[in-house]
Amino acid sequence: MAAAASSSSLASGYDMPWVEKYRPNKVIDIVGNEDAVSRLQVIARDGNMPNLILSGPPGTGKTTSILALAHELLGPNYREGVLELNASDDRGIDVVRNKIKMFAQKKVTLPPGRHKVVILDEADSMTSGAQQALRRTMEIYSNSTRFALACNTSSKIIEPIQSRCALVRFSRLSDQEILSRLMVVVDAEKVPYVPEGLEAIIFTADGDMRQALNNLQATYSGFRFVNQENVFKVCDQPHPLHVKNMVRHVLEGKFDDACSGLKQLYDLGYSPTDIITTFFRIIKNYDMAEYLKLEFMKETGFAHMRICDGVGSYLQLCGLLAKLSLVRETAKAP
Repeated sequence: MAAAASSSSLASGYDMPWVEKYRPNKVIDIVGNEDAVSRLQVIARDGNMPNLILSGPPGTGKTTSILALAHELLGPNYREGVLELNASDDRGIDVVRNKIKMFAQKKVTLPPGRHKVVILDEADSMTSGAQQALRRTMEIYSNSTRFALACNTSSKIIEPIQSRCALVRFSRLSDQEILSRLMVVVDAEKVPYVPEGLEAIIFTADGDMRQALNNLQATYSGFRFVNQENVFKVCDQPHPLHVKNMVRHVLEGKFDDACSGLKQLYDLGYSPTDIITTFFRIIKNYDMAEYLKLEFMKETGFAHMRICDGVGSYLQLCGLLAKLSLVRETAKAP
């Protein structure tokens, strides 16, 4: 009986993903993007919220910022004063005409100077027709309802809506910002780790806080210890040391060794996109002459473009190594 109770308490500890458990509730607690966050803090303090478009890469805090802002503005009235629609919900032209319009017309008692908030997450995946229907609704009900649209690329929002909104841009988080939040979670959850393990998590996240926290939790759940080897097992990305050796072989003129390293990675089943993305990030931070680094990055960019066009073969990757070797030889020539 005691064993059953302990197992149920253990299970209850994993009910909530850490991404949700440690999601900030106040705008001031949001990590990174100081300029954007400070603008939102002013809105939270003064209360006159304009229509907003928050654009930026995934996992940088757009949705969290809107939710925190809505909580601060509306307080206990949050439940009846906020309508949240995600890309997973039906957001066609009928929903805009009916659901959003009905919400905008609804009478809600709010503190003076506060407005109802419609949150449209992943707004760039809304159809053009739905966006066209939305622009009129935004104008008619502007005295009682404000809209917050989160998207990855603001250019996919039609221009009439862009002109009605204040644009807040989010960028990828720096390694230091991600590390500071990881340390908070690691201390709170008593996660055993080595510094190289957190370094690996930051490398795999590439500026995405959501990815970093998910990778941390997955590694802890699977291995109970966060080190470099365990992180790369869970995240299943090409190991940076392996890729680093390939770059070193190219710089030392050992083309065959670089190719055999590439073959090993390719045979492990990694997609060419994964390999070349890791390759690019290693080159970016590799200690080499600047003119060489620039040429290497240029050639890697061309190869990445070809792979994205669908020519993702082993031949393309070998061709890239050959190109890099040629660049190195040309650079050495007097």
